Amino acid sequence: MNTHVNNWSAVRKKAESKLSRRKLLALLSGGALGSLQASCAPGSTTDSTPETSHDVVGETLHYANLRELARMIESKQISPVELTQMMLDRISAVDGRLKSYATVMADGAQAAARRVEQELAAGSYRGPLHGVPIAVKDLCYTKGVRTMGGLAVLADFVPDHDATVVSKLEQAGAIILGKLNLTEGAYLGYHPDFDIPVNPWGEDLWSGASSSGSGVATASGLCFASLGTDTGGSIRFPTMANGIVGLKPTYGRVSRYGVLPLSESLDHVGPMARRTGDAAVVFEAIAGFDPNDPTSLREPVPRVLDELDRGVDDVRIGFDRKYSTEGIDSSHAASIQGALEQLERLGAQIVEVTMPDPPGVLRTIIDFEAHAAHQTHYPSRADEYGAYFRELLVRGARVTNADYTQANQIRTEFTARFRAVLSSVDAIVTPASGVPFAISSQVQYAGGDLLRALKVDLSRFTNPANLAGTPTLSLPCGFSESGLPYTIQFWGNRLSEPMLCRIGHAFEEATDWHKRHPDV
Repeated sequence: MNTHVNNWSAVRKKAESKLSRRKLLALLSGGALGSLQASCAPGSTTDSTPETSHDVVGETLHYANLRELARMIESKQISPVELTQMMLDRISAVDGRLKSYATVMADGAQAAARRVEQELAAGSYRGPLHGVPIAVKDLCYTKGVRTMGGLAVLADFVPDHDATVVSKLEQAGAIILGKLNLTEGAYLGYHPDFDIPVNPWGEDLWSGASSSGSGVATASGLCFASLGTDTGGSIRFPTMANGIVGLKPTYGRVSRYGVLPLSESLDHVGPMARRTGDAAVVFEAIAGFDPNDPTSLREPVPRVLDELDRGVDDVRIGFDRKYSTEGIDSSHAASIQGALEQLERLGAQIVEVTMPDPPGVLRTIIDFEAHAAHQTHYPSRADEYGAYFRELLVRGARVTNADYTQANQIRTEFTARFRAVLSSVDAIVTPASGVPFAISSQVQYAGGDLLRALKVDLSRFTNPANLAGTPTLSLPCGFSESGLPYTIQFWGNRLSEPMLCRIGHAFEEATDWHKRHPDV
């Protein structure tokens, strides 16, 4: 399905900003901010160029740290109106090839940017998302804008209200650029009417499922952060494939109201970004109790950003070498070991743990719950589903109530064992999944067992945290000889998002992996 762009040919309103549109355009189109270093240096008397923090100097603006960008917006060094237009221009220029966006909400983004600029001019500042252009997975309801979920049966569905996460982002002042492509219904494969997002590290590489559009757009500098969802690894797979940061929160930390379900008891909504601190900003904005979602937690939203700089002195990090390295790429395993050694140098204690093997019940639960979620359209419109999702619904119809009950009993028993290991340390290290690999569009459209076609087991590093509802943080930890990203995952106990982000941030501050971006 071709990207739909709302009419955005209206005359652009000139914004008053210390950073001119011409300079912003040059930066966003690929010019390095490093060329501004002399005029941006402390004590510079040049009035035409604002003072810019060291985190942004040397970065191309569309790859800038969200938190640093936020400080520039707050201090009026960057105009949200001009920044938003620059991002829309970049999407128009680049995304025809990358296909990360399902719908570009240009008119709404421009209107939101104008409102933000007026608020900032009046001295009102809501926080670090105020004026920052981001995007959301096309599972999230957006009032008056179609929400398709990669499903042909919902190609014309236009919600009359926003998802809670969308409302919270807008309340925080974020500017939503658009809706991001995904696999059909957030499962494994794509519907043939929809585009497959293209991995910016290599067009023949898997872009991850199902938050693939979120991964591609974030990695390619087409938004400063995005929302993904994760039922069995769908934040972590595209995080791995695209070399970015993904935070899968504790189940219930983030409301699922207004988010199209795949599997109600396994679905999580979380942020995807290019830095741990940026993911923390989005997490704080979207987390919290929601009376519209009976599974949402009443625990107060933690101040994750307040914990970021505490370091990892005496933090206990568990590692099961056999579990985490058997069967994975040897260079990837070496990068995980190198990350552990770096954390140890920073003061962390590496502790041996023994992980329980995950049971094979996640698929049964997904099949049963997905079938229930799609009863409005299946089987009455079965022919409109793509091959992979139709096979899922056929399997789901065969799962009995007794099968489902037994699967959840096994899940409960595993969760107790898994959380017991998690509670013995502050976090546990594993790969996020595998490494980026080649795959054809034919395989992703055609149906059959995709995981078998991939000839790799991606589930043992992802399924446990979905079954147990516990949080994870994934981020880059190295690169292959051919220049493809390696990713590390930190598993945490329930409600441990602040600790996970603290560890991830400390690792980023000591390394440069997050500074490498695909050449888009």
